[in-house]
Parts: sequence; structure tokens; C-alpha cells
Amino acid sequence: MSHISMILYLKLIFRSCLLIGTTVIYSINRIQGSEQLFFGAQKRPFILFLIWIIFVIEMIFRFFPSRFESMGCQKQFKQNFKPRKEGQEKVNLQPDRSILWVAIFWLVLNGVIGTLYGMGLIDDGILILISLLYSVCDMICILFFCPFQTWIMKNKCCTSCRIYNWDYAMMFTPLVFIKDLFVFSIFVFAMILLVRWEITAFMHPERFSEETNACLSCSCCREKLCHHKKQLRHFLNVNKKRFYSKERE
Repeated sequence: MSHISMILYLKLIFRSCLLIGTTVIYSINRIQGSEQLFFGAQKRPFILFLIWIIFVIEMIFRFFPSRFESMGCQKQFKQNFKPRKEGQEKVNLQPDRSILWVAIFWLVLNGVIGTLYGMGLIDDGILILISLLYSVCDMICILFFCPFQTWIMKNKCCTSCRIYNWDYAMMFTPLVFIKDLFVFSIFVFAMILLVRWEITAFMHPERFSEETNACLSCSCCREKLCHHKKQLRHFLNVNKKRFYSKERE
């Protein structure tokens, strides 16, 4: 297992614990009939500061080259571009139209969530819990199964994923409905990261394609994140066959 895989598993465990703990606290607050979220004696309780600090620090690291991050988000940097052929430093590649469908799907999904919030069926706490759930799903997509990769984008792996750095913006989309500048600021950080990513993709598309960037090829991959998904599919297929064989008996 690569060090990147280890970091991602640790993130999955930590985010899952954060989601579970926050859900328990929110549930206790609601059972007690408290108007303050997450045991907050003040307007902004400690747990919101904790969430803000953790994810903002993670996003800040994304702005710089790092050996502790996946090549999926590091391919934007010049140092991680290795031309396959001479003269490929500047090329015009056809835009990936599948990212438009991803954006539409995400806007529709969160539009429904925003509508429920506007109708008063869910509150600020639920929006925060949804964002934390998204953060867990983000790790699941990288390590085990990604519906965007499988059903929409059809990309080879996370290393070649065109929307890898959309993750934080997607994660914190529900927070845009909360009328609080402190909570909303984490979404602003995420959007700055996304805009920077998209500007780089527009100006240097050659860095984002395996056809032009040799660093994105399987031979150069040191993470082997795709192995986790293959192992899971193999495990499920084996157990599926065993299940049907027992059914026939």
C-alpha cells in the first residue's frame, strides 16, 4: 500500500468519525429541544470551528505541490508535466463535455436540498451534516467506487480525472444556503480552489491528459489507487457467484 493510499484511508476514518460524532451531537440537541446547534453555548460552537480549520488547512495545501497528495490533483503543476512527445508543451485538446453533465447533476441534486431548506423541512445542522456526508463519499469515490467515473466521465482512474479538484466545492455546496458568513467562507475557499484549477486546465490542458502528459500513465503511477477498486469488484463478483451457487443448491 502506497503512502498516498494510507493517507486516504486515514482521511476516510477521520471524516467518518467526524460525521458520526457530529450526527450524534446534533441528534441529542434536537431531542433536548435545544435551539443551539451542536451544544453551542454561543452562536458558533467549537465543532464548527473544528470543521472549518480542518478543511481550510486541507484546501490550502492543495494550492501547492506536495508529495502527500495524489497525482489526480497534482497534475495541475508544471513540475508534474512530462511531455510524451516533443512539442506537446502547448496543445489544444477537445473539451471534455462529460464534466458539464457532472455539473448539471450536482446542481440539480443540491437544488433539491436547497428547496427543502427553503421550505423549512431541513435546517442548518442538516446542511452541515450533508456536507460531512459528502466528504466521506469523496473518500469512498477515490478508494472504492466513483459513480461519476463509472457512469458519466468514463475516465481510466482518479489520476486522469478531470474534476479531481472539484471535490471541496462539491463537498461544501450545501453550505451556500446558510446565511452565516463564517460558515459560507469555507465554500468560498473551495470555490477559489476550483477556479484556480479550471484556469490552469484552460491555460494548460496538456497537463490534464494522459495523451500528452506521461506522468499520468500507469507506468509512472506510484499510488495504485485503482487496485482498491479492482479488488473490491473481484471480491463482490466472487461472493456474488457463491451466493447464487448456494441459492441453486
